[in-house]
Amino acid sequence: MTALAEALGTIRDPRAEAVLARLHRRADRQNLGLMASFARHLPRLLGRRPLPWPQLEPSLSDRYLALDPRSGALCYMLARMLLARQVVEFGTSFGVSTIYLALAVRDNGGGRVIGTERVPGKAAQARAHLEEAGLASFVEIREGDALETLRDLSGPVDFVLNDGFPRFALPVLRLVAPHMRPGAIALCGNAVLFPADHADYLAWVRDPGNGFRSMRLAAKPGGELSVRT
Repeated sequence: MTALAEALGTIRDPRAEAVLARLHRRADRQNLGLMASFARHLPRLLGRRPLPWPQLEPSLSDRYLALDPRSGALCYMLARMLLARQVVEFGTSFGVSTIYLALAVRDNGGGRVIGTERVPGKAAQARAHLEEAGLASFVEIREGDALETLRDLSGPVDFVLNDGFPRFALPVLRLVAPHMRPGAIALCGNAVLFPADHADYLAWVRDPGNGFRSMRLAAKPGGELSVRT
């Protein structure tokens, strides 16, 4: 069984499955070019040195940068386990991960996913994909700088998917953390892919004084899983 078939078998929603299958295929095609664009930075990656993200980010504005199917299914399962009713996602992109999160919220009995996306074209397409998947009523996509759009959160947050550019990962979590209920979780997959770029993030979530218990997931690609205490 392929990773995509396994993930779609987990969510069990034919309408959403059709959208996700198409989007994952598009993301896979893009990933070949994405790997090439990072190849010139291989010495930095191998040396565990930070990448020049301010220079890289503009060239990634039209990329999917999507979770792989197993990571999407993991997000769905974690949100179901938490009975999550309010989820915050930093880095919606074209809405692949948002679909998994919205399915979980819907299957938990209702609630909302607050997505964030700074590129207007991506936000528009994400909304269209959610509408096509039958999940638009469970998602609010806030367009713009997440450090501004997430300032007015209300009610407890159950799950944070921290999946945007590395240099904003910690500022976003510190902004959202006061709204996270005890037992809520934050997942940052990019902390495994780019550990040097998340050194401050990892130091912060692994310091019990900041209100979290945190560890790297053993699964691949996994991520840094942090529980609000």
